[in-house]
Amino acid sequence: MGRAFEYRKATKLKRWGNMARVFTKLGKQITIAVREGGPDADTNPRLRVLAQQAKKENMPKENVERAIKKATDKDHSDYKEMVYEGYGPYGVAIVVETATDNPTRTVANVRSYFNKHGGSLGTSGSLEFLFDHKCVFKIASKEGISLEELELELIDYGVDEVEADEDEILLYGDFKSYAGVQGYLEENGFEIHSAEFERIPTDTKTLNDEQRAQIEKLLEKFEEDEDVQNVFHNMA
Repeated sequence: MGRAFEYRKATKLKRWGNMARVFTKLGKQITIAVREGGPDADTNPRLRVLAQQAKKENMPKENVERAIKKATDKDHSDYKEMVYEGYGPYGVAIVVETATDNPTRTVANVRSYFNKHGGSLGTSGSLEFLFDHKCVFKIASKEGISLEELELELIDYGVDEVEADEDEILLYGDFKSYAGVQGYLEENGFEIHSAEFERIPTDTKTLNDEQRAQIEKLLEKFEEDEDVQNVFHNMA
């Protein structure tokens, strides 16, 4: 398996095991997508993928409709996507992606989690060199599909890694390749289960069990915060 695939499998944590957290995360992403591209899925590619992902995650239809309505309701506060970077104990780099209607509250919470667990919040962009920003598509496998041929086909669209994951296929590409990859998949009849952005560490830190447990406590604090969408780190 490739480096990116191994990393992804190792960092699902508890976020995806908690259905309520998944629905909250998807709801915010849908609201942001509608505000940026409109409520019509036919003309909003990002919304189209998120609607498919919501269906795959068994997110109730009324939750999706509520998220879309929130984007067009002037009485609702607007979500801002904010990224915070810092170091946990033992020099582990951590990137926290949030969607918040109150950045003051969110940055205060993120800073307190770092401080209380032996870490420190850094400046914006300070950890960019430690992670590759990737778009990651999870698609349904097709009968008779050749991963090698699919990878060769998608190289021109910015995909640099293709991996099998049970009955699904994972595609990793450059951050800027998202629209092109989505277009190819839709035009060629692939069922898209999810399409996200991930930060893959260029180098990892190996810790012992006790040190890992300390980092995991910090990561869990981030995961429990409703403003937090994703947490990435370079712990092996």
